[in-house]
Amino acid sequence: MHNKFNKLTWAVAVAAAAFASQASAGGYQINEQSVSGQGYGHAGRSSNVNDATIVFGNPAGMSFLDRAQLTAGGTYLNVNSRIRNAEASRTIVNAGLTVETEGSSEGDMVPGTLIPFAFYAHPVNEQLAFGFGVYAPFGSKTDYEDGFVGRNLGNYTELRVMSAQPTVSYRFNDQWAVGAGITYNRVDGELHRQVPTPLAPNDPASDLDSRVEGDDDAWGYNLGVIFQPVPETTLGLTYRSKVDYTLTGSYRATDPDGSVAINPSTLEPLEDNARLNLVTPETINFSVTQQMSDRLKLMAGASWVRWSRFDEIHVTNDAGDTITRENQDYSNAWAYGVGGEYQLNPQLALRAGVTLDFTPTSDEFRSARIPSDDRRIFSIGAGWTPMDNLTVDLAYSYLTERSTQVDQTRTDHADTGAETELAYTADYKNEAHGFGAQLTYRF
Repeated sequence: MHNKFNKLTWAVAVAAAAFASQASAGGYQINEQSVSGQGYGHAGRSSNVNDATIVFGNPAGMSFLDRAQLTAGGTYLNVNSRIRNAEASRTIVNAGLTVETEGSSEGDMVPGTLIPFAFYAHPVNEQLAFGFGVYAPFGSKTDYEDGFVGRNLGNYTELRVMSAQPTVSYRFNDQWAVGAGITYNRVDGELHRQVPTPLAPNDPASDLDSRVEGDDDAWGYNLGVIFQPVPETTLGLTYRSKVDYTLTGSYRATDPDGSVAINPSTLEPLEDNARLNLVTPETINFSVTQQMSDRLKLMAGASWVRWSRFDEIHVTNDAGDTITRENQDYSNAWAYGVGGEYQLNPQLALRAGVTLDFTPTSDEFRSARIPSDDRRIFSIGAGWTPMDNLTVDLAYSYLTERSTQVDQTRTDHADTGAETELAYTADYKNEAHGFGAQLTYRF
């Protein structure tokens, strides 16, 4: 590794690595691309054709729609987090001195967020259909309060990914249909953390405010197939590709008075360009929908995400010099769902579902930026069709995560006489409420 105080310094090394790990947190992968699907816990995502949101769920399903339709809506997520037993410290390794970091741990660091989407599907004939969608596949935000006790490990993180997807499907016969879509994806994000200065590593009042911003765009694709062995049974399989990004942006570290900090080794300003390779992983979803009677249908599904791609984060500067390598130790993760829909009358459908979503993160590398664990999600919903060409869907989901612990350490200024080891431990309990609404208009 080159000098820690070269152009991208000890501060950006942490921030850039955290940016990538934030995107790879399974606990923050966005599933809210359909409110009708939310009502039954997305259990039939690849096999249940309700409306134009099937453009995302399984592009092959567009050819099962009987006419063109537009679906638009969103889900508002209200996340509540409780933090207990929070402690932080900084140890001046060369001096053998440990100082406790003072601060607060209020929790509720995830602001309420509306996640919108819109889809259009247009059957050309009984075999061919086209579609288009705009949605968010990944995204998260954590914004701790001023004075957060773990601020040296990360106090603000925001990541946004938006995708646009043109799609085509073809139905060979009553049993088989295939579909494919190309995705144009845009990612941008911002991170903050308070970094001890090597000139006064045991003085929190002199910490630098380190900020990184970056963005990129890239292409991906998805594939889908639907098989109906009998009219009452539908099986669906969808594959969504990985997407490779090279985020480029800026880095700046400022003193408490707001001026740009100076590198004490080179006497150059601590601001420059930053570069980070990021991969959002491929996913596979399989589901089955079974029509039990004229009014009742049941669904079950499973999703697999290849999070094991995140074995390390490698950050470089514009010259290609290594800034940091961090092990992530992510594991491939599964999610399972079961749900059902009951057609109470021709105008009203009632839905319910349960989802189990397992995190890819490990206890060793879980951080203050992504303090999530295994999730259970309970959902209910309804679809109201007051007229033949119009449907309003509503849904509510309650998400509860297993209680988890963050036990995080980080070393700054390793090549100086002020080598500092930062530590943060806390117990987290997260829950969320999701309120969804969407409108479908058929032409």
